[in-house]
Amino acid sequence: MENSSLNKDLIHASDRGEYAVVEQLLKDGANVDFKDADGRTALMAATQKNQVAVAKLLIEAGSDVNTRDITQLSPFICSAANGFHKILRLMIDAGADLKSVNRFGGTALLPSSEKGYLKTVQICLDAGVPVNHVNNLGWSALLEAVILGNGGRLYSDIVQTLVDAGADVHLPDRDGKSSLQHAEELNHTRVVEILNKEYEEKSESIKIAKTLYKEGKYEKAISEIDKAQENDSQNLDFYFYKGYCLQELKRYEEALDEYNRALAIDPNDLDFYFYTANCLRLMKKPEEALNEYDRACKLNPNETFYRYHKSNYLRELGRHEEAVIVMNKLLGLQPTRYDFSFHKANSLRSLGKHEEAIEAIENAIANDPTNPLYQLHRNQSLELLGKKIKSKTLEVK
Repeated sequence: MENSSLNKDLIHASDRGEYAVVEQLLKDGANVDFKDADGRTALMAATQKNQVAVAKLLIEAGSDVNTRDITQLSPFICSAANGFHKILRLMIDAGADLKSVNRFGGTALLPSSEKGYLKTVQICLDAGVPVNHVNNLGWSALLEAVILGNGGRLYSDIVQTLVDAGADVHLPDRDGKSSLQHAEELNHTRVVEILNKEYEEKSESIKIAKTLYKEGKYEKAISEIDKAQENDSQNLDFYFYKGYCLQELKRYEEALDEYNRALAIDPNDLDFYFYTANCLRLMKKPEEALNEYDRACKLNPNETFYRYHKSNYLRELGRHEEAVIVMNKLLGLQPTRYDFSFHKANSLRSLGKHEEAIEAIENAIANDPTNPLYQLHRNQSLELLGKKIKSKTLEVK
């Protein structure tokens, strides 16, 4: 008979990264794949907090990297969705199901492409995650990188990486638009050139630095950029690549300095507010990171990219009330973006506001009535509402 107390302690200790405690609990007979009320195993708890050593210990103890929680998220896809490279590699080595999907029908490649995790994208592709898989929203990884990206330096490199891996630039979404058509409509010039295979990096130093950082040779890449900056201190691409390499080396303060130097040269280059926000997130400074998104939005009040990524971050922080406010602003700017309505509905469900969640998902269904994902979430909200208000009879039309 299992010891429930040991099992729960294992999850708590894994969440906190307490290696010695986890090791002892496993020796004492704790079930490595016991699930809590949210369906989380100890490995999921460790993954969510990027506890690399503990995750490795749990995997070696036989924890299933593909088991799902109540949101249908596995530790494998969770590691990719958060850009946790070291844990992701452990999952792949342990036999992660590379074709497995999350509740949106997306493989590990899709959320990493959406969120701007270049290294994660490369790891997934190298492992064999299918490049042209389409999720339940009708998007491939390339479509997500174009539609949910900003066409800047980082997302251009993600697009290039996906194209080099064989991504289909003409694959249409549910509205019949390809990545190329979306990029053209968004005026993402560099991305359009990449998709048309017309883009060529002009700076030899950047070419060398890109090769080096893709190989994980960050110090050498930084040295190459330093030499180039002596002759051209105004090229903002140098500041991005140096900052990116410094981030990968976990030298976050130095990376932030590089991004801010670029903004001192051109405070209207919105791209760098995304990099500063990401860096501050890695430094676990949420309020400062959120402020960076806001700074970009003040410069361009009609900006959707920064609001979308701010809403994602707020959901990660569990601040769903604020996320809903941001999603309402986004829907005010783009009323027919049914994916915005879908994310709003998810936050409302997390808040227990099921009637409002149903109203939001109905907006998504109105724009895409044949999408099974929206219908599924609507029915789930109706079911949750029915369980909560048993005295009412719900008529599902």
